[in-house]
Amino acid sequence: MAKRRVTAAVLLIGDEILSGRTQDVNLQTIAKFLAPLGIQVVEARVVADVPEAIVAAVNDLRRANDYVFTTGGIGPTHDDKTADAVAAAFGAPIGVRDDAKAILEKHYGLDNLNDARLKMARIPEGARLIANPVSRAPGFQLDNVFVMAGVPSIMRGMLEDVGKRLEGGAVVEARTVRAKGVREGNIAQALEALEQASPAVTFGSYPWFSPDGYGLHLVARSSDPAALDKAAVDLMQLLRNAGGAPESVDAD
Repeated sequence: MAKRRVTAAVLLIGDEILSGRTQDVNLQTIAKFLAPLGIQVVEARVVADVPEAIVAAVNDLRRANDYVFTTGGIGPTHDDKTADAVAAAFGAPIGVRDDAKAILEKHYGLDNLNDARLKMARIPEGARLIANPVSRAPGFQLDNVFVMAGVPSIMRGMLEDVGKRLEGGAVVEARTVRAKGVREGNIAQALEALEQASPAVTFGSYPWFSPDGYGLHLVARSSDPAALDKAAVDLMQLLRNAGGAPESVDAD
């Protein structure tokens, strides 16, 4: 029996991303972490530190996908509004929770656990904590929504705890072929026809340019190994027909 398709969305939260001050790397990290588990990231959004925007995005994404992963906005400062917004999205009460507070007390010590840091112990009712091996302040899981830090190193650490809770599906793999001297306009119609004839496969075309010339990477993706192998052969022939000398490269 074929495994079902499992989907995820990533919600990146923070004014600093939208302003360009911070360059996001969390989306790529999450997508690469989930792919081998058979979970496909199918949507990503970026929203400001505005509670109403966070609430709306969380509700949209959690209803449309198996999992939602948020990053950002769970620190100690005034603009960290994610925890309260996620609680509001579920209609859940939120407050300082003893287990989260105990983690912070152990890390900071009682004398250094001020009101700002205590804010990181505010957890929605019914949520499950996500361990933070880097800076200790926990994230949390509420139903199918995983709320994690925005700092990339901290977020990566949290994923190790998150991964054990996920139920994956069909793993999508990729095959990539490369050819020099071929332009997208040379193969666009043939690639479209190939995709129409291969319902179990999706295709992508990615031009490259270098001091030595130009060319294309063509990528086939599928959870059906036989269909994927055939697609790779078909892509090689497509590039030959366009005058290229294709070669296989590592999957992306």
